Amino acid sequence: MSGAALGIEIVVVFFLALFLLHRYGDFKKQQRMVLFGTLLAWYLCFLIVFILPLDVSTTIYRQCEQDHKEQASVPALVSPLSNRTIVNTTAAPTKSVRTLCHKPWSYIPDGIMPVFWRVVYWTSQCLTWLLLPFMQSYARSGGFSITGKIKTALIENAIYYGTYLLIFGSLLIYVAVHPELRLSWYELQTIGITAANTWGLFLLVLLLGYGLVEIPRSYWNSSRHGHLLVKTYFKASKLMTEKADAEENLEDVMEEVRKVSESIKYNHPLRKYIDTILRKCPLDYQEKMGRNMDDYEDFDDKQNTYPTEKSLVKLHKQVIYAVQRHNRTRVQWQILLQQAIHLEDVAKNETSSTHQFVHSFPSSEPAGWFSRYIYTPTVGGKNAFILKGF
Repeated sequence: MSGAALGIEIVVVFFLALFLLHRYGDFKKQQRMVLFGTLLAWYLCFLIVFILPLDVSTTIYRQCEQDHKEQASVPALVSPLSNRTIVNTTAAPTKSVRTLCHKPWSYIPDGIMPVFWRVVYWTSQCLTWLLLPFMQSYARSGGFSITGKIKTALIENAIYYGTYLLIFGSLLIYVAVHPELRLSWYELQTIGITAANTWGLFLLVLLLGYGLVEIPRSYWNSSRHGHLLVKTYFKASKLMTEKADAEENLEDVMEEVRKVSESIKYNHPLRKYIDTILRKCPLDYQEKMGRNMDDYEDFDDKQNTYPTEKSLVKLHKQVIYAVQRHNRTRVQWQILLQQAIHLEDVAKNETSSTHQFVHSFPSSEPAGWFSRYIYTPTVGGKNAFILKGF
């Protein structure tokens, strides 16, 4: 089993990350680079959690072996015989009890874990500070060319990279002016690691205080269905306002796209940019604009004021943001609506005399084996009745 546990966990964690990405993502719509970056980021995060116990057990075993070697290397201390006769001063010899070191099944051979942790750490650093922020800004950019998207992504990440460079520069100046320290490649790596850890600890301090209080409180309040239902109603009213605002914003942006699309015809040099913007619009808006579009009208026949490429880049970015916001609020509204309906069903079934859980809106999907054989409507009704008693 030497190293077999490490290999098995590496393979299992990879398929776990792949399953979660398939569950929450869409392989058909997403770009291959986006899927690869997300899969690699999730894979490394899960690897740290699953491989750490193996590393700890291996370290404990090696420490036990090292202690035994040190005990075996210490020679027995023999006191020289003295000519004097000392009465009642003899002491019984003590025996050191040696514990056996049991080799764990998860033992990892020497030389593997240092290389493994270096690969995981530096790959995570590149993903955190370079690849993922750049890909996020690149996807949201309104540029029509690769060069324009890269330029926009670099400008948007200037503040993000600037905070890291500020910490890195401060530590670099400290090392440069310190008389006992000298700059080398190893010191630069140490400064980079320190700067990254400083940024992470700063965020941890800001978020940990809120999480330590809010997470236990949310789990405690989740058992209070009445309180949770009132809170869900409040969230629904707030989300409804945000959803209406997102729909109104999408309508305004689509109206602007329609006007620009009607002004720039098929033989205009900027028409390819309009086609790119239209592909980012929802399908129903694309059909409306396609019906109202007359591609056979020559743009030179009228003296219209045409938009510039810079304004189209701005409009493209607005379309991307408006569509993403609309889709996000729509999905959040559906999830919150299902949660509110479920809590209302729980409140109704708490007072039911049949002790059988009845759904107001039965699901159209077929019930799984867990719902058919284990968590049946009778079991759900009894649980609601028990919660009512508490």
